[in-house]
This record gives sequence, structure tokens and C-alpha cells, in this order.
Amino acid sequence: MTSTWFRLWPTLSGILVSLSGLAYLILGGWLAVSGGTPWYLLFGIGFLISGIFILRRRSAGIWLYLLTFLIVMIWSLAEVGLDGWQLLPRLLALAILGIWLCMPWVVRPVVAVPAQRRATLGAGFIYLLAIVGILYSGWQVTDARFIHHQPFPATQIGQNSATPDNDNDWKHYGRTAAGQRFSPLTQITPQNVSKLKPAWRYDTGDVMRKGEDKAGREFSFEVTPIKVGNSLYICTPHRAVIALDATSGKQRWKFEPKANTAANEYLACRGVAWSQVESDATCPEKIITTTADARMVALNARTGKPCESFGDHGYVSLTDHMGDVPPGFHYITSQPMVMDGRIVLGGWIYDNQATGEPSGVIRAYDEKTGKLSWAWDMGRNPANAPLKPGETYTRGTPNGWGTYTADAKLGLIYIPLGNATPDYYGAGRRPFDEKYSSAIVALDIHSGEEKWHFQTVHHDVWDFDLPIGPTLVDLPSSNGSTVPALVQTTKMGQIFMLDRRTGKPLAQVNEKPVPSSPSLPGERLSPTQPDSVGMPDLGPPVLKASETWGATPFDQLLCRIQFHRYRYQGNFTPPAAGTSIAYPAFDGVMDWYGASVDPRHNVMIANTSYIPFTMQMMKSDEAIKQGLMQKWAGWASGQPYPKPKEFAVGPQYGTPWAAVVKPWLGVLGAPCSMPPWGKIYAIDLTSRKVIWERPAGTTRDMNIFGTHTNAPLPTGIFMMGGNVITQSGLIFMGATADDYLRAYDETSGRELWRTRLPAGGQATPMTYMGEDGRQYVVIAAGGHGGLGTRSGDSLMAYALPAH
Repeated sequence: MTSTWFRLWPTLSGILVSLSGLAYLILGGWLAVSGGTPWYLLFGIGFLISGIFILRRRSAGIWLYLLTFLIVMIWSLAEVGLDGWQLLPRLLALAILGIWLCMPWVVRPVVAVPAQRRATLGAGFIYLLAIVGILYSGWQVTDARFIHHQPFPATQIGQNSATPDNDNDWKHYGRTAAGQRFSPLTQITPQNVSKLKPAWRYDTGDVMRKGEDKAGREFSFEVTPIKVGNSLYICTPHRAVIALDATSGKQRWKFEPKANTAANEYLACRGVAWSQVESDATCPEKIITTTADARMVALNARTGKPCESFGDHGYVSLTDHMGDVPPGFHYITSQPMVMDGRIVLGGWIYDNQATGEPSGVIRAYDEKTGKLSWAWDMGRNPANAPLKPGETYTRGTPNGWGTYTADAKLGLIYIPLGNATPDYYGAGRRPFDEKYSSAIVALDIHSGEEKWHFQTVHHDVWDFDLPIGPTLVDLPSSNGSTVPALVQTTKMGQIFMLDRRTGKPLAQVNEKPVPSSPSLPGERLSPTQPDSVGMPDLGPPVLKASETWGATPFDQLLCRIQFHRYRYQGNFTPPAAGTSIAYPAFDGVMDWYGASVDPRHNVMIANTSYIPFTMQMMKSDEAIKQGLMQKWAGWASGQPYPKPKEFAVGPQYGTPWAAVVKPWLGVLGAPCSMPPWGKIYAIDLTSRKVIWERPAGTTRDMNIFGTHTNAPLPTGIFMMGGNVITQSGLIFMGATADDYLRAYDETSGRELWRTRLPAGGQATPMTYMGEDGRQYVVIAAGGHGGLGTRSGDSLMAYALPAH
């Protein structure tokens, strides 16, 4: 048996090397024909001949492999330098194969001369040195990308939150209506944060159900709890609402809406809202939430029972006057904004399905009774004019699906708007669609009257809609006074700083020329786009062919071929027939979680993701032929709406074009763009410069082959979820796809602590002081369907050990 394997190892090794050479030849030829570098052809010739020699038991094969490897290494260093993460797909697999070729069971049958056999040890050392060098330079590159650009600013004397609130409650997603996600607590500090331990864990019992893990459906536990008194209030993906003791984590009550979620492609709830109306004798303290079947419900905060005096026995229909709304088409992922007697909400519309989808109307309801107070419908004139009997809200308008922010002093609520449907073909958009698409709108909280709006993208056909309202902060002006400002993050990675009273830019915004051809027939792309040159741009640099990535040389080569074959013209590559690279894309550089702001130092902390997508535009008839969508006669036909094959398919009924938008990944599931895939930034809002930046997260749970197991390379990893800041100078963040909660030093970005979560922490944490005198940090750990992180149902709380 031993002698049989002794004869087989060289044969198997020769076949492996020959196949590698053949793959290089085929893929390298394809790349060269596509307009890429011809170097891979040379590598393929070298490896193929090497493999044939090894098969024939000729020692020249082992030395030719080494020579070819050295040529590949020299070429790689010339192309990407000492960037270990870029060298990894080019060299690591080849070096491992080279070490295998130096093993005795391969060398002895092939190399007859003893001196040459000993020499192969030197070749093996070269391969080993290459592996060590790749990993070492990778870590060095990660460290080099941890850049401290300028000193952390001093405390701004007299500087306070835009909506002062120094109590121990956390009543909004961003703690206050200003959306800053800044806590005045100081018990946990950079000096003692390493001592944090699990304090309690609560498992909701709301887990993924059968069929909810199919392609395209997203089940995500994204909630940020609110805290009032000693109670926490959360919602689950299936929209259960739960009240917990904030100190012990024990359940007080649970409300199950029992809604049918079978039609919902997206299952998530990011939070509930708190309402307190002293004049309401029957239900003075309410939890306001929504259900999966588009109803708003007011719950008694003490009992969890629906408030009988609110709406219809506690419920308000959100599909009234909306016309045809198929199940799952109107869904509210974010918590309503409650302020000055009004409950204001919009909602997510199942976008990119058709023209004339349900309206994106913004509505306000009476906080006590649940009756409609006003509706802002951009298709009406004026937009807050009441409907007449029998009328419906304007269909197909941009919707405000993200978290809203508000300024009680100004009486304004800030609405982040999306796009008119469908997303990727805008030939049929109306003047009011063009005016408000991807815009911030400031509305009077009492009347719904528009005070101003500011558009961040013109004629948005990239789904760069605004996913969250702006963060409010008071900033110093040149004359020594303060200016009420807002800072708006975007999916493109741009940051806009405006005067929140008027919507006028405080940081310079230019109109930048962008590509406007080729485009789809009938389109009228904007030749320019707003460019916030007065603020740092956190968007990705323009992709290059040399920056394509993969886990091995072969999937990296395939990505490189695709780069040359797909259309790509930068951040605003126009949608056109065929396949384009969309980078950034609808998931954005910064999504629904936004950024946090420290008002004591006027510092913004933003975490970013960099995931390229592909956008394939095809004629509707072709998409039907391929089985991606079905024929449908439209809303007026009375036919049931036929859902597409998967969430990535946008049928765009009513237009000639369908869109298929997916992450641009290699065959092994790794991104086709080089690391870092996730970063954190600290930005001085006074000087408007980056203070520090660093990669965040590792590849530990990158999900290669669906295993949630990988080498923990510190590349920086994609993320979904926000961060919070404490007055003691800490940043807490989960978000990353490697299932950790981390604490960073706000002044330097240095990681001070991390703990393993039972599932993906794709949520924004929060912090508060418990009744036992301990500061708690709480995060939902339940995973994210889109990122593919580990699914679960846990709410995790951490605190310093009790004395």
C-alpha cells in the first residue's frame, strides 16, 4: 500500500499542477481577449509544462514551478506592492502548492540526485517565506490603514445636544429626537471597559420560520431597544413587542400581533416609539408600533394590552386611502417619530416592482386618539391638503422608510425620502417625483407644511435613497455664536451639512459632472450630481482591474475578467442594457443606521461598508422567458400581483426593463473588490476633516461555503448596524459580519474590548444606568439575512462586575 501511494503522489501532484496551468491558460486567455493583462497566459504556460514534467517524473518540473512562482511573485509585487491582502489571492494558494511539491513523498520519486533533493528544502523555504510575508504584510497593511490624521478636538465649552436630554432614558432610536446616539454616562471608561462581562441575556423565541430562509427573503433582528424608567421595550422581526426589566432582563409582558407574514419578503423591526399623554386617563403611557400587515397599534406601556381609546380598539389601518396594496407591499421597518402630540410615520414600499405602486405619503396621527392629523402627499397641491371623499394618495411617489429625526424647538421633523418606483428606470417620473426623490424634507410637526427640502441625488436611478434622517447638532459659527445644523449621511458615502432651519448648505456643495451615457431608451439622466466637497467623502475610490479580489487566483481571475466585460464608469455608472458594476449600490456605504455625534466635541463617528454589486438590465420579455418574473397586466387588471423569482429581481412592471441586482462575489463567495470591506471614521464637524480612520472587523464568520467559519484575517469586514458614543470617550459597535460587539477609544480609534456574540450583531447598541447603579450596554444579536450572518434571537446586556 505504501509503495502504491509512493507512486501515486507525483502523478496526483502533476495532474494538480497541470490543471492549475490549464486554468491559468484558459482564464488568462479570456482576460487578454477581454482587454486585460496577458501575464496570466505566461504563468499558465509555465505551470502547465511544470505539471507535465512532474507527471513524467522529471525534476525540471519542480524547478520550473519554482521559477514560474517567482515570476508571479515579482509581477504581483510590481502590480500591488506590499499589500498582503491583495497578494493573498495571487500567491497564497500557489505557495501552499509549492510546499506540497517539496514534500518527500513527491520529491523522492521525481528527483533522483540526492543533492537536488536537499535543494528542494530551500525551495520549500521560499514558499514558506512567501506565506509568512503575505500574512505579515496583510497585518501591516491593516495597521497602515489605521490612520490618525489630526488631534482629537477639545471639549466645546457650553456645547450641548441639539435637544438637551440628560436623563437616564433612551426614548428614541438615537436616544433623543436629534438622533445623536450619544450617552452622558461615564461609569464605563476606556480604562475599565476591558472588565465588561455578560450581565443578562434574553431570548425572544422569535426565530426564522420554515421558508423564511429562501433566497431573497431577509429575516433580521435589527432592533435598538428604547428605555423608559426601568423598562426596556423591543420588537422582533415578526413584530412581537416585549417589555423587559432593564436591570435584570426579565420579561414584564409580551404582545403578539398574530399577523400573517407569509407575503413579507423583508422581516425586520428596528424599534418602537414611546408616547406619554397625561390627559389620556385610560392609557397615558403608550408603546407605538406597527404590524407586518400595515397596521399601527398603541399598547399600554404597563400591561402590553392595546389601548381601547386609540383608533379602533388600539389599531389604525395604514392602508386607508392607499388604493390597491397587495399583502407585503407596505411595511414599516423603522419606529414612528412621536413629538408634540403627533405620531409621524411613512413606510417601506416593496420597491422596484412596478410603476404606480402604493403611495409614499407621510402621515401624522393624533398621539392620544390615533386620528389622522395631516398627510404630506407630494402629488397634491398643497402637499398637506386633506383628501376629498373617494380620493386616494398619489401612487408611486418617493417614500420615507428610515428613522426620522426632529427639532422640538423649531417644531420641525426631518424626513429622508427614497425614490419614485421603480428604482432603476425613471423615464416616467413626474415633476414632483424629480423634485423630492432622494431628498431631505423638513415638515412642520403640527400641520405637515413643508418648510424646505434638499436633494442629495438628481434623477436617482441607482437606489441611492436616503435611508435615515439627519443627525442634529449645534455647531460654532464664524462670529462666535452657534448654528443649528444637521448632518446627513448617504448611501454614496457623501455627508451633507445643512442649516436645519433653512436647508441651506453650511459645508460647500458643488454640482459635479457625471456620466450620462449610455442610458436606456427614454431616460433623461442628470448631467451633474450634488458633490459635498466641504465634508469628507467616505465613498469608495474608483475601482481598478488590479484591485479585483478573490479567495484564490482563479476566482480572482474570474472577477478580473468580469471587470473588463462589465460596464463601469464610477459611482454614477448609468443603468444600461447588459451588466454594469454598481458601486456603491442600494445597500450603500452607510445605510439605515446612520452615524452618531458627540456634541461635547462636535465629532461624528461613522461606520462604513464597501460591497460592490452588479446590475443587469434586460428586456422584460427576456426576464419572463428566463423565469425571473411572470406576465402581469397591471394594477387596473385585477390580477393578483405575481412576485418575482427572488428579491434580487426587480420586474419594474410598466416599463420595458427588468433589473437584477446582486452582490458582486466570486465563485467562492468572496467579494470581487479588495479589502478593507468595512471601516470606522471619526470626523471633526468643526474643521470638517477626518480625525482618524481604521478597518473594522475580521473574516472569521465570512461564511465561505456557508459554514460561518473562516480564518480571522483583520481585513475589515462589511457591516450592518450603527454605533453609539458615551461621554466617557467610548464607541460601542456590533454591526460587523464577524459576530462581535466591540468598544473603541473615541479619541484614537484603538480597539479596547470585544466579546463574542451568539449570533450576528447587525443592530445598533444602546446604554443606560440600571436601578442597581451599574451601566449596561445592550445589543440585539440575531443576525441579518442579507449579510448571511448567524441567525438568532438574543438580546445581550453587558456591565462591569457588581461589587
